[in-house]
Amino acid sequence: QVQLVESGGGSVAAGGSLTLSCAASGYFYSGCIGWFRRAPGKEREGVAVIYLGAAVKYYGGSVRGRFTISGDNAGKMVNLQMSDLKPEDSAMYYCAAARRACYGSTWSVENEYNFWGQGTQVTVSV
Repeated sequence: QVQLVESGGGSVAAGGSLTLSCAASGYFYSGCIGWFRRAPGKEREGVAVIYLGAAVKYYGGSVRGRFTISGDNAGKMVNLQMSDLKPEDSAMYYCAAARRACYGSTWSVENEYNFWGQGTQVTVSV
């Protein structure tokens, strides 16, 4: 059984930094693993995903330049370093993994992902 377990969420003042981690167990995917988030009243959105097989990283427009995704070659641990955090980054952050490869046109599509973690809360105060 595949399991994704997130950690590292918390509260931080605007401008601060946090690092989220996702520990993955079980063989499940072709190499796409990453992070989505859902803020209250909003739809879940793709934040950053890494396609390990091709060493490609994808980022949402609102986080590019501030967030960095990294992972080990086996995809067993994926981290999201978040800096210059803004109140609008406040959300529940979810780790997700896909059996299939991901591409520029598909990486942020929820239905492409087969496995999800329970989420970790990030709160950024003004």
